[in-house]
Amino acid sequence: MDVHIVRLGQDLARANYAKSTQERYCRTAGQLAAHARKPLTALCQDDVRAFVEADEEKSGSVHQRHAKLCALLFLCRRTLGRPELVSFIQLPRRHCPLPTVLSIDEVHALLRAIRHRRYQAVAMVMYGAGLRVSEALALEVRDIDGPRGVIRVRHGKGDKAREAKLSPVLYGWLREYWARERPPLPYLFASAKTGKLPLPDTLRRALARAAKEAWIKKRVTPHVLRHSFATHLLDEETDVHVVRALLGHASIQSTARYARVTQKRVRETPSPLDLLPQRR
Repeated sequence: MDVHIVRLGQDLARANYAKSTQERYCRTAGQLAAHARKPLTALCQDDVRAFVEADEEKSGSVHQRHAKLCALLFLCRRTLGRPELVSFIQLPRRHCPLPTVLSIDEVHALLRAIRHRRYQAVAMVMYGAGLRVSEALALEVRDIDGPRGVIRVRHGKGDKAREAKLSPVLYGWLREYWARERPPLPYLFASAKTGKLPLPDTLRRALARAAKEAWIKKRVTPHVLRHSFATHLLDEETDVHVVRALLGHASIQSTARYARVTQKRVRETPSPLDLLPQRR
């Protein structure tokens, strides 16, 4: 492996990038070196251009192309110290679709349809506290603070710690889950048989299967539960700054997007047509 790919990983780790991002950026750097057929230190701008153009010809999404370009920018500017290699790169504008949100009834049906009790408990935490799947799976028993009514998220996105809400219903459900499953310490959702944590992909498949059994037509992923948590709070007129803190968003802009899909506000907002004199 090129020594500069190792250094790229070290630079990303120092900058507190997520492990998945570190792996993706290092993979892109390896693909660049393989495409150019030369070490990263011997690259010229034409090599980077050729790699970018070849990637654009593939049928990848805008999100995937955006991620690869960000990897190239970090590699050349930070690790190689040669910003001139990527001076031509312009990040594409990404489409920002409305998040998929389940109704209260759909969430209830989904949770009931999850057969595996451990996966059901993880889903309850993601919806009940608005946690990301990685945050939920990493929870330890000591992170559940019943007397204070909070869940400690020690390593959120960007390695930021925060406290999420632990509702009485969720706390009671987790106590029941713990009494029945007795997962080995320290992790809350470790398997009693193997001591291992569920994989995110395993949980995704469990949610997709449960959604199918519950006759939910929407595409249900772990993040949809987090979307639904935020939207349902805003439906109940929770202050957007409180929702932002609970979600651990760095910017209020990230939280405000959920206000666009709150059903209650849409229903209660009159149409200008309703203000016109009605025909007799």
